[in-house]
Amino acid sequence: MLASAIILIVWSLTAIIVDSPVLPAPWASFPMIVAHLDDLAVHFAISLYRVLAAMLAGTLFAMPLGLSLGRSPRLDAIFGPLLYLLYPIPKIVFLPVLLVLFGLGNTPKIALIALTIFFQVLVTVRDAAKIVPEAAVSSIRSLGANRFDVFWHVVLPASLPELFTALRISSGTAVAILFFAEAIAGSTGLGFFIVNSWALLNYPAMFAGIIVMALLGVVLYECFDLLEHRLSRYRSGFRINN
Repeated sequence: MLASAIILIVWSLTAIIVDSPVLPAPWASFPMIVAHLDDLAVHFAISLYRVLAAMLAGTLFAMPLGLSLGRSPRLDAIFGPLLYLLYPIPKIVFLPVLLVLFGLGNTPKIALIALTIFFQVLVTVRDAAKIVPEAAVSSIRSLGANRFDVFWHVVLPASLPELFTALRISSGTAVAILFFAEAIAGSTGLGFFIVNSWALLNYPAMFAGIIVMALLGVVLYECFDLLEHRLSRYRSGFRINN
């Protein structure tokens, strides 16, 4: 609540100082959410679907590969250099290629976000799997556990907190990429609503869209935080040490 109050106060003071229709005050922007509630609800649902589908796809592909690279020096030696070459490339540059391949629908937007999430999760999970204590692995193997048991009962649980950290960080990146994709190539979604309002010089509506898109990012962040607390309770007060 305090953080929200500070943001609103700074926003209000800045709007008064700038005194321009391009920067409407909060009391001019928030009523536009109610005025465009039906449209915003539809655009919000579409954007939420795109970002959730992309993050799910990117994570499902990256998680097993990251765990495998982290626990296999041989695989890491083969694919590690390729990862170092591909990871720094800004994935937004592939949007034109994806648009040509898949058109203007949901597929290129989901694929672009999924590609970004894939590399962020892959790097984080690989590094987390590398530092799982060998003592923990040896202990479960001494009880007759096979490779799958080691992954399921030791490596995966130990890597979950780092996975959710990556997802929380990636949620902001995912929403930013979603905005560009919807603004550049699309007729639906919050990114389209914001840019369309800007083109119509309806700045209060534009800021209403910005507020709702910010809410989308906050909802994603808080959901991943909640999931981490529920799925990683055993890690409370615990840190991986070599």
